[in-house]
Amino acid sequence: MLIFRQLFDPQSSTYTYLLGDREAGEAVLIDPVFEQVRRDAALIGELGLKLVATLETHVHADHVTGAFLLKRRTGSRIMVSAAGGAQGADRALVQDDVITFGRRRLMVRATPGHTSGCLTYVLDDATMAFTGDCLLIRGSGRTDFQEGNPAAMYRSVREQIFTLPEHCLLYPAHDYRGLTVTSVAEERRFNPRLGGDIAVGDFTGYMNNLRLAHPKLLDVAVPANLRCGRPDTDAAIADTLDADPNWAPLRYSFAGVWEIDPHGLEELAGRVQILDVRETDEFSGPLGHIDGAVLIPLGELAARAGELAKDRPVVAVCRAGSRSAQATAMLQQAGFAEVANLNGGMLRWRAEGYPVEGGSG
Repeated sequence: MLIFRQLFDPQSSTYTYLLGDREAGEAVLIDPVFEQVRRDAALIGELGLKLVATLETHVHADHVTGAFLLKRRTGSRIMVSAAGGAQGADRALVQDDVITFGRRRLMVRATPGHTSGCLTYVLDDATMAFTGDCLLIRGSGRTDFQEGNPAAMYRSVREQIFTLPEHCLLYPAHDYRGLTVTSVAEERRFNPRLGGDIAVGDFTGYMNNLRLAHPKLLDVAVPANLRCGRPDTDAAIADTLDADPNWAPLRYSFAGVWEIDPHGLEELAGRVQILDVRETDEFSGPLGHIDGAVLIPLGELAARAGELAKDRPVVAVCRAGSRSAQATAMLQQAGFAEVANLNGGMLRWRAEGYPVEGGSG
């Protein structure tokens, strides 16, 4: 069974795509974003997948790729276009290459025009393709820098993308209007730049007169992406890799919450503040509470957060982990730097045999 997820970076309007083979437990990630590496790694872990490769549709000018960081975190291989000029990749891709993840495959099609090294990835059954910035939804990528060429883009779309089956779904690298997917049939008919009877001269004239401002991150993103997202100094690499909290064995969830398990919390006994955000009757009820926990019900936390010390980490606890997850967000907004949620709450704490104060049984 194919696992498919479309992820979004709001800063750059970039779509990142996760494809996985559930039975084999292997996955690839297309166009990862540097700032979203933690999110993407969390999702891959929660789905029980091993990331075998990151794929770039092109050398991006509006964001830095997360390929290098993901390789350091997961051991994934970096794959980029041979024509893109990037250094540090594990595999340079060309037309008709095949990328495998478990029993599934992606076929590589060269689609230059936006840049000289643009690629489109086509799923083995031709039900979906990932077009990067070559073909957008009712539009196309620009062609006025990075060796862009409107005539080359016209040929790429007409020969490599529009020749796919009509039902093939097309997923771009960006969209600025909230659109998520289109199809070959739709774009053949309705794309105002490339569809219908539009000729190469029509398209070239259109693209040569767009008069667009250059991307704001052009001078930062392109050099970084030519290094596959590797920071430019060893010190910067160390800073990036050390960015995760190190005060406890924490796990970042796809929901955006730092979590600690009962064993990790027990190991930290006495060194952290344990905040119980249940109601008073729950705190003294059948589940009991953790020794030393401070009771501040969630509804009172905003007003009473000052009762906690900001120079010691805080672990929030509730019955099952939901209210306490919200508590961590509230504490972060209040200026607490080191906060975590007890995964599974008191239900898991008791089920795994850790000691409680009060309670029954």
